Amino acid sequence: MTAPIVTGKTPTGKPPTGKPSTGKTPTGKTPTGKPSTGKSLAGKPSTGKPPAGKSPAGKTPEETPGAGQDTAGLVAPRPPVHRARSRTYSLTVRALGPVALLALWWASSATGLLTPDVLASPAQVVSAVGELWGNGQLSDALATSLTRSGLGLVIGLAAGLTLGITTGFTRLGDELLDSSLQTLRTIPFLSLVPLFMVWFGINETAKILLIAVATTFPMYVSTAGGVRNTDRKLVEAMRSFGLGRLAIVRQVVLPGALPSLLAGLRLSMTLSVIALIAAEEINATEGIGYLMSQAQSYARTDVLAVCILVYGLLGLTADVLVRGLERVLMPWRTAGPGGGAR
Repeated sequence: MTAPIVTGKTPTGKPPTGKPSTGKTPTGKTPTGKPSTGKSLAGKPSTGKPPAGKSPAGKTPEETPGAGQDTAGLVAPRPPVHRARSRTYSLTVRALGPVALLALWWASSATGLLTPDVLASPAQVVSAVGELWGNGQLSDALATSLTRSGLGLVIGLAAGLTLGITTGFTRLGDELLDSSLQTLRTIPFLSLVPLFMVWFGINETAKILLIAVATTFPMYVSTAGGVRNTDRKLVEAMRSFGLGRLAIVRQVVLPGALPSLLAGLRLSMTLSVIALIAAEEINATEGIGYLMSQAQSYARTDVLAVCILVYGLLGLTADVLVRGLERVLMPWRTAGPGGGAR
């Protein structure tokens, strides 16, 4: 069999020229795998961006799946807008409850539903206030009751604060005192009245100490809880800077427990008024409780109503004072959920 003869021609029938290849295919395009010249087929520089109106995949929005979905049912989210309430509006809303009760009381007395032997009318109560204030009985009784309540409250707050810091800040204090104090806290302070009369007699000491006992435990519970919730990492950091225990309590623990301390103060001040009512029932010879005892003996419902309103106003005044302290010491808590002043 004869082998094929090589003629030295290319398949097109033309002899090879011996020139190097230009790097282009017969169609004038660069072969794949070699660097591009940086120009498009039209001779313009390539920008690397897809044509306008098309997605990166080379499809128009109409051709892209899911691009033309209906969004008519969607609602753009809007942030809540809080309107600040004016001080006048807030006070007006707060006064609606007492005014409604006063109007109901007046209407019941005017229509005869409340007779004077059951409850005096508002006009009779106002007349009794003028009578008691004119002869000096109301002012003297108010001064005596405020002194008792104030002294007992100061003693109770000091004891509760000291015990709360001791049990909340030290493990030894917690193990030694907390169980005993929690047991005493569950005993109603009214049950201590006969025992205090046996121990201290019927003088002022028994009344003041009864108020002090009643106001100690709310302050103790709030203080201990607030101290325990103090950031321990912050306490350890202060210790690493060389601060002693008293300095840490003064500069770190108490400021961190301030919300709990004010809550305990609020409860203690309210309980001081309640305990004052019970304390002045211990054979008192002066004070608001003494006025109530005299009015009960003579069936003076107008004077009884005056004494009850005085006790209520004392509790309301204590609550307002604590709210004022909160605004001064914790201004970031003065705004409620609606953005207005509390």
